Amino acid sequence: MSALQLVPTSPALERSAAGKQPVRRLAAVPAAGSRAPLQGGAGTPSTPRPGNPGQATKNGPTLQIVSENKEVCAITRGTVQAAIEVLAGTRPIQQLSRRLDQRCLASLQHRAALTRRLAAGPSPTAGRLHRNPAVRSVRACEVASGVYEASAVVVDELRVRAVAVRLERSNQVWRITALEIG
Repeated sequence: MSALQLVPTSPALERSAAGKQPVRRLAAVPAAGSRAPLQGGAGTPSTPRPGNPGQATKNGPTLQIVSENKEVCAITRGTVQAAIEVLAGTRPIQQLSRRLDQRCLASLQHRAALTRRLAAGPSPTAGRLHRNPAVRSVRACEVASGVYEASAVVVDELRVRAVAVRLERSNQVWRITALEIG
């Protein structure tokens, strides 16, 4: 296994279509003191060629920086899916302890207990609540620096639900400070 580090390529390769932000490309080069062979063959590391972002070049795929909005949407999608699975009883709530703050975690745990109690009752449809959930869409909006609010549409066997989430960045980590499941 070779030691590689990522370095930005030349600014000339950071072109994109008109009206869009430039794409920052990174190239893998051997780390200092490493004996990894260079890919260019001529003693210099090869750099990706301009083209579509994320397009694989002759020397391998390129890396790109993901926008903050896309990152928030991805975090929201995964967390909402996991929260609905907690309500269904198919996922332990401890798996969300790193992403949710204490108040949201306690609220979700309480609702999951109520859902389990309802599912154990005589109602034939209550046992199918929150089964086979799928997150259909996620939208996010920045409301302040380091604070986003997002909404998600979740479909399960019985109904379609709306979920609202507030994410705040602290110490370079996104934490959910509000979670409302409809």
